[in-house]
Amino acid sequence: MDALVTGGAGFIGSHIVDKIIEQFENVTVLDNLSSGRTENIRQHLGKRYFSLVKADLKFSDTDWVKFFKVDTVFHYAANPEVRVSVLDPRTHFEENLLATFNVLEACRRNDVSCIVFASTSTVYGDAKIIPTPEQYYPLEPISVYGCCKLACENLLKTYSTLYGIRALILRYANVIGPRSAHGVIFDFINKLKRNSKTLEILGDGKQRKSYMHVNDAVDATIHLYKNFKSSNSYHEVYNVGNEDWITVKDIADIIVKEMGLSDVEYQFLPATADGRGWLGDVKFMLLDISKLKSTGWKPTMNSEQAVKNTVKLFLKNDYTNSAP
Repeated sequence: MDALVTGGAGFIGSHIVDKIIEQFENVTVLDNLSSGRTENIRQHLGKRYFSLVKADLKFSDTDWVKFFKVDTVFHYAANPEVRVSVLDPRTHFEENLLATFNVLEACRRNDVSCIVFASTSTVYGDAKIIPTPEQYYPLEPISVYGCCKLACENLLKTYSTLYGIRALILRYANVIGPRSAHGVIFDFINKLKRNSKTLEILGDGKQRKSYMHVNDAVDATIHLYKNFKSSNSYHEVYNVGNEDWITVKDIADIIVKEMGLSDVEYQFLPATADGRGWLGDVKFMLLDISKLKSTGWKPTMNSEQAVKNTVKLFLKNDYTNSAP
């Protein structure tokens, strides 16, 4: 049984590759390397069980289609920058929605039996029920990123119904950890390295969200995949996150402490009247993971522990300076 990981040189995708490498006979990574890095998968390069194909999923007429002679596709290729989706909607339409359509068409033509899709908590928008369960309705994303991901989910469900491609949809909370090259932790550390006395914080600092360490996220992914493959379901949706949340100011406090700084002045820069960091920013997010826990899995780190672990790692390895 072979697997293909789109976006497999990226942040979460490369960790997925590491985790499944022992589960399959061969693994192919398909990545255009626009944000993914070969450094993330260097331990597998040149191995007989591993192939790296540089191709762009936005174009359906390239030769990447022939590489879908696999049992399962882990579709993790995407543009994850929510703010970019507001400023440049076409990029997210092409790199998220169009790319997913092309992947599904390749799966259909090549008899792929199962696809695992990396969705997002942003499909819920400003949920009125927190923690937010998978059956929450209506789904009203407030960013083009969330809108495109929700459209992708609907495409997957339709392809599952029409063509029998089994679809496992995972709505992730904020995933952090090694190999990440964007996000609030990455941003704050770099800002404080440039100016240790002042830290600009987008929003009012009261934004409160759930954060999950990438090791937990990937472990949950493989656990759910195995459960899904052994079930009779044709499509399932799971929230993948933590049971707690943390504010942006709390994250800033952790970073300042870990960097050994003092007397740092916080300059809050709200983009909206209600204190969001940017247009399209979901201010409060906490997922209900009861369905995930019912399968016998739970996180090993809460949000604060995941943040501290990531901050320590970034500072120890000077990771922020080495990322693109």
